[in-house]
Amino acid sequence: MLRIHFTGGDLGAVRTAAGPDPLWETILSFHRLRDRRGAPAFGEWRTETRVRLKGETRLLGALVPRRGYFPDFLTPPEGRFGLAEGLQALRATPGEQVRTELALLGPGAPALPARIGALSEDDPAELGRLADALRAYHRAAVEPYWPHIRARAEADRVVRGRALLDGGADELLATLPPMIRWRAPVLEADYPVDRELFLDGRGLLLQPSFFCRGTPVVYRDPTLPPVLVYPVTQVDAPTAAGHLGRGAGPSLGRLVGRTRSAVLSAIEHGTTTSELARRAGVSLASASQHACVLREAGLVVTLRHGNAVLHTLTPLGAALLNGGAQGVPGPGRTGRTGTTSGTVPSPRT
Repeated sequence: MLRIHFTGGDLGAVRTAAGPDPLWETILSFHRLRDRRGAPAFGEWRTETRVRLKGETRLLGALVPRRGYFPDFLTPPEGRFGLAEGLQALRATPGEQVRTELALLGPGAPALPARIGALSEDDPAELGRLADALRAYHRAAVEPYWPHIRARAEADRVVRGRALLDGGADELLATLPPMIRWRAPVLEADYPVDRELFLDGRGLLLQPSFFCRGTPVVYRDPTLPPVLVYPVTQVDAPTAAGHLGRGAGPSLGRLVGRTRSAVLSAIEHGTTTSELARRAGVSLASASQHACVLREAGLVVTLRHGNAVLHTLTPLGAALLNGGAQGVPGPGRTGRTGTTSGTVPSPRT
C-alpha cells in the first residue's frame, strides 16, 4: 500500500500536469513492451515498435527490471517540460545520485553491463550515451504515437479539471482511477510494498500516463518533487501519427458545414453532450451525432465522467480548429499550459 499524506497546504497545491511526460512514457512503455498480456491494446504497438528497435532494449533492460525499483534519475522532474529538457537533466545527474540509485537495483536485476557500470564513475560521456539510447528508444516506441498519447492524457486532464471545479481538491482526488482511494487526509493506492510519502506542504503533481498500467508510480527518493504517475482513464490501441489520415478518411469527408465547425469549436475546452448542444445551438441528438462523427475522424476523444460523457479535442482536432496540422506539438513540448490486466508497471519501491 502506498500512502500519501496531505496537509491543508498540500490540498491547495495539488495540480495536474499539462500533458504526458516524454521520459515517464518512455520508461513505462518499456514495461509494456515486455508485457505479454494486454494484447488488445498494445499487441500491434509491440510488433511495430520491435521492428524499429536496434538494440536499445539491451541497455535499458539492465536499468529497468521487469518489476520493482528503477532509478529515479531516468525520469527527472524536468521531463515534464519536454524530452530535450529531461535528457539534459539526466546528463547532469550528480555522480553520487547515480551511484546511490544504481546500488538500489535489486539482486534479481540483470548484471549491469560494463558501460552502465561506468555510470557510477562520474563519467559524463556515459550519461550522454545513456541519454542517446533513451532518445533512440523513444523515437522507436513513443514518438510515432505521441498525438494519440497526448490526446488521452489531455482528455484525462480535462476530467480532473472539471472535478476540481465541481468540488475542489477533495473531488479531484476522489475521481482518480479506482486503484487510488482518497481517505482524507491520506491518498491510498495499491502498491507492491508499503510506502509512506509525506508531502509536507510541497503539494502533489498528478501526472496522467498512457503506458502506466495496474498501479501508480512515485519516486523512491522522498526529497524529489512529489509526483504521482497514474493510468489515464481510457486506453485503446495506440495509433501512429502517420495512420491518422488513412484511418479517418471517410469521416473527414463529412466534416463540412458551419454547424459542425461550431460543434468542433464548442468542444475546444471540453464539454458534455448537453453543454455541447447548448453552445452550438443544436438539439441533444444532433450534438451527440456530430460528436460521434468527429470522434470517428480522430478529432475528438469521449470519456465518461460520472453520469455524463465528456468530449475533448485531440491534437489533430485542435490543429484543424486552429488552422493547420503544423500546430500539433511533438513530445519535445507539452503544448497547452496545464491548470489543473497485465504485469504491474514496476512502481518504485
